[in-house]
Amino acid sequence: MTDSLFANLREQAPDGLMALMMAFRADPRAGKVDLGVGVYRDDRGNTPVMAAVKAAERILLERQETKVYLGLDGDLAFVDRLAPIVFGDAAHPFRVGMQTPGGTGALRLSAELVAAMSDTPVVWVGEPTWANHVPLFRAAGVEVRTHRFYDAMAGRFDLDAMLADLEAAQPGQALLLHGCCHNPAGVDFTLPQWERIAELVARRRLLPIVDLAYQGLGRGLDEDAAGLRLLADRVEAVVVAYSCDKNFGLYRERTGALWAQVNDAASLAKVRSGIRNPARTCWSMPPDHGAAVVRVILESTELTAIWREELEVMRRRVLGLRERLAASHPALAPLAAQTGMFALLPIAHDGVLALRRDHAIYIADDGRANLAGLHPDMIDPLVAALTPYLD
Repeated sequence: MTDSLFANLREQAPDGLMALMMAFRADPRAGKVDLGVGVYRDDRGNTPVMAAVKAAERILLERQETKVYLGLDGDLAFVDRLAPIVFGDAAHPFRVGMQTPGGTGALRLSAELVAAMSDTPVVWVGEPTWANHVPLFRAAGVEVRTHRFYDAMAGRFDLDAMLADLEAAQPGQALLLHGCCHNPAGVDFTLPQWERIAELVARRRLLPIVDLAYQGLGRGLDEDAAGLRLLADRVEAVVVAYSCDKNFGLYRERTGALWAQVNDAASLAKVRSGIRNPARTCWSMPPDHGAAVVRVILESTELTAIWREELEVMRRRVLGLRERLAASHPALAPLAAQTGMFALLPIAHDGVLALRRDHAIYIADDGRANLAGLHPDMIDPLVAALTPYLD
């Protein structure tokens, strides 16, 4: 018996969220509650296909004539139709965009761009952040440095501490920002706070990378993009990683986009090659269906109106759940001022484990809960289970 070909391959620790999903599926208890996986659910616990999406798919079924490759940049009509929703109506002469496999694909291209900008690339990331942000950048060879951001136990965001830490950032380094509905903290910057961030980014000559994954689920489509638009007007360059997973309900279709906006033609040419070349080696051609669905929706005034109405229903439902949960216990009150699907519950890790063990309630190890996974009848049992672990 010879040694395995894989004898020198080290087994990797499982991703925390993926392990949580497997643990939930393996739990045989009736009435178990999944607040870990970040998907929107209605009051019946379902994640339905949006009516606008169904209508667009019927149009594609009838009219699509080929499945040939779209090319490296994907469906550019999708990118062009989506851009005004992200940036507003103003066009920009030095903006390049491309379709990506989900927001994760866009973030990976952002990381590859940062890696190519320096022999010692650095990105600054707030603590806490989405669990996949740090691995994505490290996998591209980018050093990750952290700045203070949010204290979950106190329910407090500290902009002054964030900006003080970022004074150590050097020109040419990157700064990762959540465009809205912060995952996991639920924090949104106010416009005056965005102005302070933009001032520091411009003065320190940083490259801001804005992860915009939940537009329309916070305060509204335009409101959720207002900070990004302000930033883009004030700084030398900005990169936007966009996801249609949540606001179009296209989770399994992996539909995203990446834009880079710079201030001159020479920089635009360099950035275009800096995102297209790694796309070629990562996935070559992006998948079509989800982007085609979004394009068909945005090409139709009627379907766009239906989509906006559906998204607003989703937004209001999540907001109502957040407000009810915030009103149920003083320690949860900060949730009312936050937005989006996620919140960091102020409980220690032993409380997280106790929720799983004693109540079959699954939240992430750091206390992140997907509030969009709740329905109204769950709130009282959830608060009762949480109360022993809340200060």
